[in-house]
Amino acid sequence: MIKISILGCGWLGLPLAKRLIEKGNSVNGSTTSENKLPILKEAGINPFLVALESESVSENINAFLAESEVLIIDIPPKLRAVNPDSEKKVFVEKIKNLIPFVEKSSVKKVLFISSTSVYGDANDLITEETTPNPETESGKQLFLAEKMLQKNQSFETTILRFGGLIGENRHPVTSLSGKENLANADAPVNLIHQNDCISIIEEIINQSKWNDVFNAVAPFHPTREDYYTQKAKEQNLILPNFSAEKSKIKKVISSKKIETVLDYLFKLENY
Repeated sequence: MIKISILGCGWLGLPLAKRLIEKGNSVNGSTTSENKLPILKEAGINPFLVALESESVSENINAFLAESEVLIIDIPPKLRAVNPDSEKKVFVEKIKNLIPFVEKSSVKKVLFISSTSVYGDANDLITEETTPNPETESGKQLFLAEKMLQKNQSFETTILRFGGLIGENRHPVTSLSGKENLANADAPVNLIHQNDCISIIEEIINQSKWNDVFNAVAPFHPTREDYYTQKAKEQNLILPNFSAEKSKIKKVISSKKIETVLDYLFKLENY
């Protein structure tokens, strides 16, 4: 049994915690909502109210990290595109404030959930050897946070960069349904299902793959137009309409490293 702390029991963190508990692990889970504490407790999670701010961290942080060997950081940057200057480095500051508490704790392994947005929209086959070149503010801050964690010598950090997240109650086609003149019709999709996210995290922990970087995107890259049109038909939604203009985005994220190093097989039937 391993004691694991999951910072951020949201869409991914909560079902992940449940899976880890099913496998016999003890899990501390955090939320920023007091109303969610009973939900975590009912799931068998040791619940903690923890908020990371750019200038402080909740007092509960020490108890949340206590006796844990592994810390999974699964909190999104949540930056507002309308005023990026006001959000400059806010996420980075939150991670910076967290690190001293991790250093003083029993945590020896950190898994940081990042995003393939750190690569920008380079028109290439993207591997873990590709130099990140983030274009969005959230991508820039994620990459800065990655580097900050990786260079710390008090614990070992693995970076897990997910593509577009899909799964239970979450699919881009619902927001694209009925939209007109959508761009990038022929751009490839780079998606990953919640079930694969959870299974990959399990494998990293079980196989002790630390001090590493992994891209996690299903080896399934139809064009946006083909994929979202098909998904809209399957869900009886109004079909999205795409512009005929050719896309400049040809980025395909490779997950070959995960498939070989972790011997992982993606569950393509979910896509």
